Order: sequence, then C-alpha cells, then structure tokens
Amino acid sequence: MEVKINKEIREYTEGIFFGLSMRQCFFSVIACIVAVVIYFMCIDKLGMEVTSWLCMIGAAPFAMLGFVKYQEMNAEQIVITAVRSFLLKQRQLIFQPVNIYYECLKDHIDQQLKEEIKTHDKRLRKIKKAK
Repeated sequence: MEVKINKEIREYTEGIFFGLSMRQCFFSVIACIVAVVIYFMCIDKLGMEVTSWLCMIGAAPFAMLGFVKYQEMNAEQIVITAVRSFLLKQRQLIFQPVNIYYECLKDHIDQQLKEEIKTHDKRLRKIKKAK
C-alpha cells in the first residue's frame, strides 16, 4: 500500500497572527516600530511626504528579513552567503583537468612507448649497417 503525500507539505508554516508565521509577525512588528520612530523623529523637520518615504525605506529591510525566502534560505542567510562569496572568498578559479584514465595506466603506456622506441632503434641500426 502506498500513501501519496504532496510536496507542498514541506512548505507548511503555522499561522500565528493573521496567517503570518512567528518569524513574519516578529519582523513585521519591528518594521512598524522602526517606521513609527522615524516618523516621530522627522515629521517636524522634513514634512509629511519626505517622512513617509523615509518610513518606508527604513522599515523595508526589517520587513524583508521576515518575508524573503530564496532557495530555502532566509534573508539573513542570503546576506551571509553573499558576503562570503563576494567579499571574503574572492579568488580566481583555474580549471586544471585530470585524465584519470591516463593516470591509472601511466606505467603501462610508458612501458609500451619504450618498447616501440627500442624496436625503432633496432631498425635504424640495421638500416645504418646496411648503408
């Protein structure tokens, strides 16, 4: 007897608040707090339009941390991977092929070449003697 299970079961997340997972809910609250702090700091100095843009720009990274997922990695794992690959481990990769077949049979091939050279040398000696 075989039981078929959908592959989407791996993507299941439990909804805590309004269908958001705990992670999404936590980072949404942090994004709202950051937006409110930016609003109260800048509303008197910059006006409503500029302050609203600053609130969105300030809250976006925190919202991204909760919602972005790429290749089963969360946003902070993506950032860590990008920093490692682009900044820390920059080196030039050089392709150096290895012929495994030749490496395994190297002794046998060298022996055959030596035998061929010896036979050619014997023929050359005969030809030289004949002249």
